[in-house]
Amino acid sequence: MVGGLFLRLGQALLAAWGIASLVFVLSRLALSGPEQLLLGESNDFGLRAAGTASQVSQRAARQNLRHRLGLDEPLFYVTRTSSDPGSWQWHGMHNQYHQWLIGVLHGQLGTSYRDEQPVTALLSNALTYTLPLTALALVLVIGGSGALALALAGGSAAGLGSWRVGVRLLLVGLQALPMFALALGLLFFLANPDFFNILPTYSLPPAGGSRPWGAAAMQLLLPVLALVLASLPEVTLTLEAALRHEAQRDYATTARAKGLPMSSLLWHHLLPNAFLPTLATLADLLPALLAGTVVVETLFTVPGVGRLLAEAAAAHDYPIIVGGVLLIAVARLLALLLADVLALLVDPRIRRAL
Repeated sequence: MVGGLFLRLGQALLAAWGIASLVFVLSRLALSGPEQLLLGESNDFGLRAAGTASQVSQRAARQNLRHRLGLDEPLFYVTRTSSDPGSWQWHGMHNQYHQWLIGVLHGQLGTSYRDEQPVTALLSNALTYTLPLTALALVLVIGGSGALALALAGGSAAGLGSWRVGVRLLLVGLQALPMFALALGLLFFLANPDFFNILPTYSLPPAGGSRPWGAAAMQLLLPVLALVLASLPEVTLTLEAALRHEAQRDYATTARAKGLPMSSLLWHHLLPNAFLPTLATLADLLPALLAGTVVVETLFTVPGVGRLLAEAAAAHDYPIIVGGVLLIAVARLLALLLADVLALLVDPRIRRAL
């Protein structure tokens, strides 16, 4: 079993490397090339210093910038020759992809095109905001969906006047809302002086100082609430459907016939069996929360990974984009690996099959 887990971990890391490599190559093969997109924005890279200088000096400045960014090297180990498109040329280890790959193996994801800061440092600083946000939302979604699903599945077939019908309709409505619409609605109704204005919006602490933890927690309520409301319906409805399916099995009917209380049946019999088909939804939860931070952090001005990636995409800052994609891919694949481990622990049939 341990060997199988290590094998799946290796497969997850290999898949993450493949995804990041594909994004890296595609970013360099973008229309007109990344150097044209970046070098054309003279204000960002000091090319405005050339001013009204000659075309020769401007061309020299562009070549120096390409060399500094490493864009003057071949893209891959093998490329087609410009003179004969049918022939290929081997470049050895002196190419952009090899330098990026060696840097990744050493924990370095390159340098930002905009401010020339290490991508690893930028992502680490952004994670200090994103990790508390996603961790709190993850705990609330798992706990809230479990409690809500048990409450919804605990009754008999509900009539039209039952509160369970209203809760299900509300969950389905929340599930249909896009993340940006949900976040904007919360911002409009709960942080608007013209409406309720009961929750504060996020703001950075003063320069050189820090805010009390209570104030920081209050300012995270709106972003966390947006993430929770966007992810809660899917997990809750999936778990409730699994609980109701298990409640119709023969062992559940026998337990009810013997007088077992519904609460004991739910907790000790139905929930462990319903947890296994819900693992696939839980495996998607962490990547979905990370993807949701792109919208939430942008709308609520939280300087986390999501906002960093959105700004990098707008500025064609490809090293940050590739580093962010690698981070999200690793989180996604590790979540799938964790789901496999939990399935092994929950279901003994899977352990015997290995």
